[in-house]
Amino acid sequence: MTALTKYDRLESAGLWRATPEAQRQDVLLSFGNATLVISDKAGRALTHWSLPAIERTNPGERPAVFAPDTEQSETLEVADDTMIDALETVRKTIAKRRPQPGRLRLAIFGGTVVFIGWLGLFWLPGALVNHASTVVPEVKRDQIGRDLGKQLTRITGRACSTTLGDRALRRIAVRLGLPGDLRVVRATLPDTIGLPGGDILINARVVEDHEDPDVLAGYLLAEQTRIAAQPALEQMLSHAGPLTSFRLLTQGEVPQSTLAGYAEHLLAQTPGLPEKTALLDRFSDTGLRATAFAYAVDPSGETTLDLIEADPFPAGSEKISLSDQDWVSLQGICGE
Repeated sequence: MTALTKYDRLESAGLWRATPEAQRQDVLLSFGNATLVISDKAGRALTHWSLPAIERTNPGERPAVFAPDTEQSETLEVADDTMIDALETVRKTIAKRRPQPGRLRLAIFGGTVVFIGWLGLFWLPGALVNHASTVVPEVKRDQIGRDLGKQLTRITGRACSTTLGDRALRRIAVRLGLPGDLRVVRATLPDTIGLPGGDILINARVVEDHEDPDVLAGYLLAEQTRIAAQPALEQMLSHAGPLTSFRLLTQGEVPQSTLAGYAEHLLAQTPGLPEKTALLDRFSDTGLRATAFAYAVDPSGETTLDLIEADPFPAGSEKISLSDQDWVSLQGICGE
């Protein structure tokens, strides 16, 4: 992006709020390749904002407040005039390249959509669903996941939360290499539900009814394996049908009524185990045993015999999924 040339090495401080309820955090801002990089004081990247998607919520005021999307799920306060000018310059440059609102989006997707429309009689509906789930930008995928999560919590109630329990969830997410946040919900739902964008909802019984954190790790690895085989957004679009995919491509949105219906569908499902070889590979890659999870799924071991017999660490592993202290904290996350 040529508008970034003179800002290649520009850095400044800012105040970042991860969620509307979170405390503001001192961060360091720098420009990446078409992104604004938000890092902690140690230089570790906390998040990346797509420059074309950044919105300013208080034009003309100081400090400037920016958000990565219209939902304003995250906010960033910037007092440095040079950084504010840089962000405004990039935003204005992008705006000049848009003859009319929505034209850029149509320019990106228009040709493909028209082509699919003309050949619709010859294409299976799955082709449109697959195309939509592939080309949707990451920021839009995250927004759909948040919107779906809101529809689910309207039915299940708010997620359980304690300081130590939330910390344990973050630690096991990092341990397993999961891309999104984990939330424990006390409600009737499948053991886990993966959302577009990477977040995963966990039924409270998964952490309350078992004594071994490897069981929770197994459920999370199973959900990760299912999503790898068919991404969460593709699962949703497949259920909603090709018209929803077409609307997402042309208008950039999924109706709330569609999300509400899909939320009810998810809560009524009991997903089976993913492909055994792929799941065992994940246990092997993370250095965790599969047997505890296998017996949690089926105490008799009959339907999970493949996982037990092919456990990559049948005698146990030196690596742990979660410390005893974190596991105890997590088991009590819904107790307060």
